[in-house]
Amino acid sequence: MNLFFMKNGKQEYFIGGEGMAVKKPTIEQLKRIAEEFHLTLTDDELSLYQELMEGTIESYNRLNQLVEPSLPVKYPRTPGYRPSAEENPYNAWYWKTSIKGNSTGKLAGKKIVLKDNISLAGVPMMNGSAILEGFVPDEDATIVTRILDAGGEIVGKAVCEDLCLSGGSHTSATGPVLNPHDPTRSSGGSSSGSAALVAAGEVDMAIGGDQGGSIRIPSSWCGVYGLKPTYGLVPYTGIFPIEQTIDHTGPIARTVEDVALLLEVIAGADCLDPRQSGLAVKPYTESLVGHAKDIKIGIVTEGFGWDGLSEEDVDHLVREAAHSLKNSGATVEEVSIPMHRDGIHIWNGIGIEGLTSLMVKGNGMGTNWKGHYSTKLLDAYGKARKIRANEFSDTVKMTILLGQYMQDQYNGKYYAIAQNLARTLKQAYDHALKTYDVLIMPTTPMKATKIPSSDASKEEIITRALEMIYNTAPFNVTGHPAMNVPCGKSEGLPVGMMIVGRHGEDDMVLRVAHAFQSTHERVATI
Repeated sequence: MNLFFMKNGKQEYFIGGEGMAVKKPTIEQLKRIAEEFHLTLTDDELSLYQELMEGTIESYNRLNQLVEPSLPVKYPRTPGYRPSAEENPYNAWYWKTSIKGNSTGKLAGKKIVLKDNISLAGVPMMNGSAILEGFVPDEDATIVTRILDAGGEIVGKAVCEDLCLSGGSHTSATGPVLNPHDPTRSSGGSSSGSAALVAAGEVDMAIGGDQGGSIRIPSSWCGVYGLKPTYGLVPYTGIFPIEQTIDHTGPIARTVEDVALLLEVIAGADCLDPRQSGLAVKPYTESLVGHAKDIKIGIVTEGFGWDGLSEEDVDHLVREAAHSLKNSGATVEEVSIPMHRDGIHIWNGIGIEGLTSLMVKGNGMGTNWKGHYSTKLLDAYGKARKIRANEFSDTVKMTILLGQYMQDQYNGKYYAIAQNLARTLKQAYDHALKTYDVLIMPTTPMKATKIPSSDASKEEIITRALEMIYNTAPFNVTGHPAMNVPCGKSEGLPVGMMIVGRHGEDDMVLRVAHAFQSTHERVATI
């Protein structure tokens, strides 16, 4: 049971039941491990190793007695509640609460919802998965504290997809998230609830996560603004990861101004996240000047016309929107980046094996990095996945099987090749960005798809979860800032334009997005 105590006038949280002694392995356990590592050992050898381990095991027992540092929980709160269906028409809320921080600050008066992969002390966290149902964090993610310090009110947790592994909104254990523009359609994933709640006007801002497009995809399909910041600009500390080299978290809102404002608050190093490399934080709201004078824009040819995926109306509206920026002072040209078409293959090489290693076998934390480990989350998830693995979504199951097969059969070679090629892919975009200030293409090749029915085939469920990431995923590999900008509607459904900038130039991406917003009608709240 989670408990709290008062420290310096503030509530602090901890989980009871810790401190159990580490047991010495049995001979049978050592035999199984020896077989896994292809070791041929006699019982006598195993007995000797077993005895020699005793001294080291005492170190583990000593660790149980020491107090590890934890992330601060600065502001009091009540747990809140799971909303009823009447309060949750789009099934986008996982949990409702009201946590207030400072009475003044940049976010004073703003209501913000968190994607449910973000630790919020004392409030349940499910990460879209039955595996984690019932878990309650004892810490606040770094960005939570920053939001509350800036006067924002955190009003709850938004539903996300099962372990965030879907670009559709149909894999969460709590059921599909409905698109406010058409409830028969997907809201996009994996930050499905975050974008839907912003689009529905139920919150002012949201935090999403993005490993293959999971901020930008739901923002595109729900008709709101969503920014995947430059890799490492926003600390990921206290957030359930997928793969460290592609993890991003960032803002979603109905206006560019609110995206920029929230980025100002959450960006910057916290010295606890190995993804960060000292990127300078800028006054992003000051970049919103309402025009794109003297800016050069490149429309990436390869982002259009994906065979079997791209819809003509989407391609047309995005090209039209990009060229309309000429009216705001920009120069707009076509540019070819052939390697963009290989970005999805490089992402697959990294994502499939990487997430199997870190998110599954590594229980969400893994090893070999310095920073803050969320040990309570690691332990709870690690125990649960061993007894409830059958409750993973089909996308998670397929990915585990393929990721481990590639590790077993090919020794991680293809993961390594993909990581090496990631540098080449980054250089291809960087070369174009020497000529152009930003690049533009459709965020998703298609508009929001139909939510699969309850009796849909596994093939349909998996296809609807992964088919829309072809333009978004490459920029998780390369780390460039990339933002969805609503640029129109077709057949009543939003269409999204993606603006991509140089590393660290999130301000330029926001400036171009604001120039477009300033000269076009904003997407209305549902």
